[in-house]
Amino acid sequence: MNKILLQLAAELKVRPAQVNAAVELLDGGATVPFIARYRKEATDNLDDTQLRDLEARLGYLRELEERRAAVLKSIDEQGKLTPELRAAVENAPTKQELEDIYLPFKPRRRTKGMIAREAGLEPLADKLFADPTLVPLDEATAFINAEGGFADALAVLDGVRDLLSERWAEDAALVGKLRTWLWDEGLLRSKLMDGKDENNPDISKFRDYFDYDEPINRVPSHRALAVFRGRTQEFLDAKLVLDEELVPGQPSKAEGRIAIHLGWSHAKRPADDLIRKTIAWTWKVKLSLSLERDLFSRLREDAEKVAIKVFAENLRDLLLAAPAGPRVVMGLDPGIRTGVKVAVVDATGKVLDTHTVYPHEPRKDWEGSIHTLGRLCATHGVNLIAIGNGTASRETDKLASDLIKRIQQLAPGTYIEKVVVSEAGASVYSASEFASKELPDLDVSLRGAVSIARRLQDPLAELVKIDPKSIGVGQYQHDV
Repeated sequence: MNKILLQLAAELKVRPAQVNAAVELLDGGATVPFIARYRKEATDNLDDTQLRDLEARLGYLRELEERRAAVLKSIDEQGKLTPELRAAVENAPTKQELEDIYLPFKPRRRTKGMIAREAGLEPLADKLFADPTLVPLDEATAFINAEGGFADALAVLDGVRDLLSERWAEDAALVGKLRTWLWDEGLLRSKLMDGKDENNPDISKFRDYFDYDEPINRVPSHRALAVFRGRTQEFLDAKLVLDEELVPGQPSKAEGRIAIHLGWSHAKRPADDLIRKTIAWTWKVKLSLSLERDLFSRLREDAEKVAIKVFAENLRDLLLAAPAGPRVVMGLDPGIRTGVKVAVVDATGKVLDTHTVYPHEPRKDWEGSIHTLGRLCATHGVNLIAIGNGTASRETDKLASDLIKRIQQLAPGTYIEKVVVSEAGASVYSASEFASKELPDLDVSLRGAVSIARRLQDPLAELVKIDPKSIGVGQYQHDV
């Protein structure tokens, strides 16, 4: 049995035979719901949660093994695959760690470090780091190579810096330690980008993040996604920083950690200044931005998982809301200047009548609106009013209350209820191709009122017509 199945069995705390049976069914095209309901005997009662976890991890581990094989092949073709390196690649538990190991061997364009190595500067770099008592300028003289691009001793020492910094930046153990440390100690910091007008309506929405920082491993998902959206729109400048006061001439915390990993400390030897500057170069030029990208990607991925979970839970609650059932409903799509759009649908959702009334500014035709709505209620036997919760919803709710009171005064015993419903997505639906086919003869402004009425009758049947991203029940779902 291959190691993927054994690993899955260990992670899920089930028997390998159960995992093997589930994998065979999934590979055969069976879905998780089908296996959970109809193949319990084959998997020995793996439940739907276990099967979903198994399916997700199976995909990840198979991709990891494919990448592992490609990495081994690439390094082997370069003639650099030692037994120790093979063991490290074969034991890498995650894609991230595998890529860290592969980084020094990944084919790429020629770098300054490569050019220095090709010019024969590697022995000098090794010698100066191994014995900092040597005088760098004196030692560099013997390595001057004008044809290779190193015409004097200073150019040679720049090459040494490039060569060593590239080597250290590709040290998988060092990169892994720094990544873990930055996740534990780093801060996500954002500020308004220079030259941006904080009073601009589009920019002012991000006011909470004009001067913001928080430990990156504790940033809530909605804040992370807000910062990333502001950065994408070029309103916010976001960085990964450390809580430290930098002292000129003194190493930063990150540089200190690199020095500890290398087993080096400044002892005022001739080559120590060169090594210190090379460590600083390694951090500032080679590692800080790449690690920031890695951790921002991790933060975004974690935030998106939470956003998707919140969206799914809210959407489920909305779609499974108790339906009002087969009743004649009047839908009111509130508006101020453009009026309140009205649609009456019968018990099956068929449109019976539509109208637009103007009870609010600027016309203020309150009595005329009540008269029109009362006539529609009497004509079609309306017994339920659905009011959208958008702009002017509160004012329109009062209009419906006055309407119901007036009807009960004129026809005692008549019972009409009113309910405020979410109108999220109604405008999107009204201008959609689906609505054009379903209600071809109805003006686009009135289709929203139809949707509001129908979603009270049967939320599930109506809301499935709308793109889930437009239902408005999640956080930053358009960014996920």
